[in-house]
Amino acid sequence: QPPASTADAACAAKADRAKSIGASATGSVAAMLAADPPVSLSTLAFSGTDGKPMTLADLSGKTVLLNLWATWCVPCREEMPALNALETERGGKDFEVVAVNVDTGDDTRPRKFLDETGVDALGYYREPTLGLFNDLKRRSLALGLPVTLLIDAEGCLMANMNGPADWSGSDAARLIDAATGG
Repeated sequence: QPPASTADAACAAKADRAKSIGASATGSVAAMLAADPPVSLSTLAFSGTDGKPMTLADLSGKTVLLNLWATWCVPCREEMPALNALETERGGKDFEVVAVNVDTGDDTRPRKFLDETGVDALGYYREPTLGLFNDLKRRSLALGLPVTLLIDAEGCLMANMNGPADWSGSDAARLIDAATGG
């Protein structure tokens, strides 16, 4: 893993790419703003689907739509089926929706919520200490929940938004195509 400054410099060199991706954010995903400048988020930490600690760097080589959600966040709950649909439609070796639950406490409520809403395509990622949210808040990327970050295959932030969006429609598909080169 290169030092943060080296990684940030490599990401900052992608400013034109971020602007191009940001320009693709229209309609239901228009709140997604181009990163200015793009920064490395490869050190963001949370628990993986196996419950073990991981960082965004572990998903290197894959474009990631990182979404932070909680069961008590009404807009998050409303957005989850659309994120699930996006993962069903677009998820694979080059792209993944990584929806990280940030409820404090144990897994009971988030798992129950996913079962009740039929969210079955998303991996179960978790960060119960609010450390991930606070890290994003310190970077001025998170104001509240939900927060969604579009991260390229090298771990560089390309675009971000606060608040919910309809991730199941053609506007989201166009944005993901722009980000993945699809």
